[in-house]
Amino acid sequence: MKSLLLPVRGYFAIGVEGVSKAVNLGNLLRSAHAFGASFVFTIGVDPRALQTRADTSKASAHLPLYHWSSPAELDLPRGCRLVGVELLNDAVELPSFAHPLQAAYVLGPERGTLSPDLVAKCQYIVRIPTHFSLNLATAGAIIMYDRLRCLGRSPARPVAEGADPEPRPPHVHGEPRKRRRSVSNHSR
Repeated sequence: MKSLLLPVRGYFAIGVEGVSKAVNLGNLLRSAHAFGASFVFTIGVDPRALQTRADTSKASAHLPLYHWSSPAELDLPRGCRLVGVELLNDAVELPSFAHPLQAAYVLGPERGTLSPDLVAKCQYIVRIPTHFSLNLATAGAIIMYDRLRCLGRSPARPVAEGADPEPRPPHVHGEPRKRRRSVSNHSR
């Protein structure tokens, strides 16, 4: 089956702090692979949780998986914004959030929250507007899907129920660029 997924602008990574259930990490890895993540990371993870039996797509063979022991060791690429996903009162609700082009999303552990040290490192904190906490892998998939909807090249949804969606806009190439020859000491 041919993928209908068009490239999304920028890049993203997704990670988790303190995950304890291998199945959740495996499901998050599989979703990250499916949504086109550039890499996945963990912070302060119990080594037993690194057995990713639920990763049926073998994502760890297709995208890098980084492990840091603490938030202080977290080392993201230059320009990459750290976005915490947490149920905090002052967090931006996901439907109103403008995703950075270069982002690393980090989720908290099951039965817990992001550590204060990690929250302090985040440039943004977002929350999925639910009445209570979601499963870790489910929350990660919702974040990645929202990024795809916001930064992908999908046409707008139809306004009326049952209406046909608009066709995907055609890709437009810019005009060719002509390079100017620079005058250097070697060309004299």
